[in-house]
Parts: sequence; structure tokens; C-alpha cells
Amino acid sequence: MNEVIHILLADDDEDDRLFFKDAFKEIKVKTVVHIVNDGVELMNHLLKEDITLPHILFLDLNMPRKSGIECLTEIKKIPHLKEIPISIYSTSASDEDIEETFVKGANVYIKKPSDFSTLKKILTQVITVNWQYHTSGLNRDTFLLSI
Repeated sequence: MNEVIHILLADDDEDDRLFFKDAFKEIKVKTVVHIVNDGVELMNHLLKEDITLPHILFLDLNMPRKSGIECLTEIKKIPHLKEIPISIYSTSASDEDIEETFVKGANVYIKKPSDFSTLKKILTQVITVNWQYHTSGLNRDTFLLSI
């Protein structure tokens, strides 16, 4: 597979953004990582006409101005965006957050790991899933991704 995978991360935490970018630099898959700092910036970016839509969106839940849940809800209502695979990427692992994001149509839920090698394993796992086949059979048991 020589195709470049376009990754979009929406996260307001600068350390988490750097950690994420560094992990992708070490993963042996061709990626282009674009980063936005909050939900408003995310939606403005996704609604531009001339962008390459991401192959996968990593979405933090707790962001200022517009939360990840609000973004997820909006994205799923917009016809040309609703098929983007969405990976919730959050420090929260509350059952309520997991349940709500699953019901609203996210594809996978990742609790942010504190350890770099775990982060690389999880990101590799997420980007190597063939989402166009995976999205039809979403299931609660495999929604929370853990390594």
C-alpha cells in the first residue's frame, strides 16, 4: 500500500498533539497528519471546499469552544462528512462517554495512553483497519480499543 493516509487530529492539549505527531513519525506507514486545536477549528477545517478529507479523524472529547461530542454529532449530519471514520481519542474512559460516542456513530474509542510505545501500537492498529469494510458491523464489544 503506497497510498498516503490522511490523518486529522482535533485536540486542545499541546503535549498530546506533540506525542501524537511523534508517534506517527515513527510508524512505518505513509501519513500526512493535520492538527486542529479545538472543535470550532475542526468544523471550519472540514467544511472548507478545497481540503482532502481525512481517512481517519482522531477526536478529543474535552475541548474548549466545541466539544468532541458536539463535533461528532455535527459531522454525522453532514452528508459528505458522515462516512469519515472517527476515532474518539480521550483521557476519559467513562462508560457514559464510551456509550454516547458509540451511539452517535464513532468507529472506535481510544483512551489516551501515557506510554509512547502503547500509543504507537494503538495508532498502528487503528490506521491499518480497512474502515470501509469495518464500519458496517460496528459492535459495542470491539468499540473500546485497548492493547
